[in-house]
Amino acid sequence: MSTADEVLATPLQYLKGVGPRRAADLEHAGLHTVDDLLHRFPIRYEDRSRLQPIVTLKPGQSASIAARILSCGLRSTRRPGFKIFEALVADQSGPLRAVWLNQPFLRDVFAVGQRVVFYGPVEARAGAALQLTNPQYEILDDEEGETIHTGRIVPVYEKTGTVTPKIQRRLVYDALQRLPAEVPDHLPEELRLRLHLPARHAALVGAHFPPSDQRVEDLNRFATPAQRRLIFEEAFLFQTGVLARRHAAAVEEKPATVRVDDRIRESARKVLPFRLTNGQKQALKEIVDDLQRPQPMNRLLQGDVGAGKTIVALLAALVAMENGLQVAFMAPTEILAEQHFLNISRLLQSSRFRVALLTGATSAAGRREQLAEVEAGSIHLVVGTHALVQGDVRFARLGLVVIDEQHRFGVVQRATLRGKGLCPDVLVMTATPIPRTLALTVYGDLDISIIRDMPPGRLPVKTVAKPESRHDEIHAFVRGELDAGRQAYVIYPLVEESDKIDLKAATEMADHLAQEVFPAYRVGLLHGRLKADGKDRVMKAFAAGELHILVSTTVVEVGIDVANATVMVVEHAERFGLSQLHQLRGRVGRGGAQSFCFLLYQSPLSEEARERLKAMTETADGFEIAERDLQLRGPGDFFGTRQAGMPTFRLIDLVRDRDLLDVAAREAARWFESAAPAPQALDRLLHTWADRFRLMEIG
Repeated sequence: MSTADEVLATPLQYLKGVGPRRAADLEHAGLHTVDDLLHRFPIRYEDRSRLQPIVTLKPGQSASIAARILSCGLRSTRRPGFKIFEALVADQSGPLRAVWLNQPFLRDVFAVGQRVVFYGPVEARAGAALQLTNPQYEILDDEEGETIHTGRIVPVYEKTGTVTPKIQRRLVYDALQRLPAEVPDHLPEELRLRLHLPARHAALVGAHFPPSDQRVEDLNRFATPAQRRLIFEEAFLFQTGVLARRHAAAVEEKPATVRVDDRIRESARKVLPFRLTNGQKQALKEIVDDLQRPQPMNRLLQGDVGAGKTIVALLAALVAMENGLQVAFMAPTEILAEQHFLNISRLLQSSRFRVALLTGATSAAGRREQLAEVEAGSIHLVVGTHALVQGDVRFARLGLVVIDEQHRFGVVQRATLRGKGLCPDVLVMTATPIPRTLALTVYGDLDISIIRDMPPGRLPVKTVAKPESRHDEIHAFVRGELDAGRQAYVIYPLVEESDKIDLKAATEMADHLAQEVFPAYRVGLLHGRLKADGKDRVMKAFAAGELHILVSTTVVEVGIDVANATVMVVEHAERFGLSQLHQLRGRVGRGGAQSFCFLLYQSPLSEEARERLKAMTETADGFEIAERDLQLRGPGDFFGTRQAGMPTFRLIDLVRDRDLLDVAAREAARWFESAAPAPQALDRLLHTWADRFRLMEIG
């Protein structure tokens, strides 16, 4: 008899009914072992003990029915190559038509006389008849022993290549039959009992083949005790790993700690151009407290666009420099590095500290000279792109690294710093507000400071959504702002698959604005095919006021600061995500004048697009926007394509399960304190954790 661990570790290709082809398909979906298979929830549950009789169906609902096929076949349409597969099906209460668009292969799947379970949208056809359109289907065998597929609450899995939901159901059922009742539990027993969670074996069975008295609504909300137990287990293991990672980092010590005295406070006061807001004061206090600790700081500073993060980071840099340490200030692009350099140089003008800018544009001779000064310690603060920590840059005493808009200061960079014998404090800044749930998980190993208030004198941007038929009215408004000496952005998103067509559309748009709408003003165009130096030229011309209108096909670089720009017009606003729209709006309202953001949309709007535009017109709070965005899009899309360092969860949904994540974070901290795992146990935990969550980020 195999132990539970042996069964769970069994590669799927050794299960009955899985050949090399199916094993490859399962592997493609990240399913390698029985353990993976059992920790993949069904996408939904159907109560097939109570399927709907055809006669009771109503248009507009999604329904599950079981029926026999009376006739079926392919039908051609007027469109060349476009075929419709139709089946006439019936149960005891009456007949119904099922229709699939452009799926001619179905003629090899269905045959007259088969019993099939269908699930799909019920639609009204001409003449009041109903039909199922593109329903999902599952063919039932007539012999006995088919009870796992009918007559009960049935799990429906996502199709994986050649592995249909039905094959998967059989595999999961067989795997559960082989699993001994005694399955080692990852949760401490005391915790499991205190939270009234079922044991692991019972939870696995209950999540896949629930008892008949379970409500299907609860199952489809993933709210049953069995499901919540498995979600909680994953959250608990994840949070324990995050704590282990913090623990490992806390063992490191900085070569030099920082002290703060009255002389340093006075020096900070001198460079301050204005009074800090309460939010800035609090963030600065948290950062300076970290600087004074023996362990290296690992902090994320969040604040909406324009909340004044840079000045807080600069004051922290000043504290480090007053302690004889050097600072590296990194930005994601050269133009932003330049902007930081100009701001920092201006603020530090009266101080004794020297600031240098190192980018790809620095001449070879200039670079050699600067590198020598950095290595000698006579340059105190270096501004550059993320390449600053790589290659030939050597510091005399690097004490603080400030990183702007790099969500993950990668492990590679940290290892590079360590390779240079450095263990600096690290401060990461971001203007993308991160919802709490994501902050807990994705940034679990960073401490977080948040600046929520805005500098005094800043006016919130007025935001209006209008149909694109109101172009003329918006153009008239923009003209008024330009006449008053202001500048404007027009964002024109890419639609076509082809760059060429897009570029043509954007160029035509810019020409139309320049020649017909605003002939008295200069219009510039920023697009994805411009080389970096070309982009820089256009941006600098706009920042210098040589261009009055900037048409851009992409989201304008985060952090570009043009205080004189007061209007943002976003064409086809329905095509942007909520966080992108918020980021675009943040490009205006950087000065003292009232600014405006116009979101032009094309009707009809999808429900989700309407929600996005509504959120933009209702709130200017980036954190509120981020929460709504996360709810609308789900975490996978929140960072655009899946971000490096985003954990791969098997069961957790960051929106649905936020309450369980909170409890898991609390309980993991409690367990860590009471269990106090030994260093070897910690190492083991970290390795399994990294593998389990596909995080190659231990660093």
